[in-house]
Amino acid sequence: MAVLDRSVQKEFVEELKAEWRRLWWERIDDRAKAEGIAKNDYSGLFVDKGTVIVATRDYKPLSFREILETHKLFGAERFLPPPPAVGGWGKFIRTAITGQNVRGKRTRERFPPAGEAEKGRQQLKKGGRGWLHV
Repeated sequence: MAVLDRSVQKEFVEELKAEWRRLWWERIDDRAKAEGIAKNDYSGLFVDKGTVIVATRDYKPLSFREILETHKLFGAERFLPPPPAVGGWGKFIRTAITGQNVRGKRTRERFPPAGEAEKGRQQLKKGGRGWLHV
């Protein structure tokens, strides 16, 4: 495929995504052989009827990213979320947003100044031995 207009490219990728979902929704599960088989031909995904799409061993898993690269779409990574190993929105929130140390009341409660640490501490139950009955 030649370099397409951005809106045409996006529309083409949406059609491929719909076909991708249909492939996984309509697959035939063979429980005896522990594999999933394509029920129909999916020409946009380069999958023929009867192709093993999921199995427990000895098969190459399908990759939507590779299918887009085969179609030679320019900037195909824009249409796909990052792989889980790299991390997506969840990892971004954990590292960039919730990882920030917000100065305020909560911080002072968790880490009181050195002089207040001794004053605010309560006496330990049973002399620090806990609930053990010796």
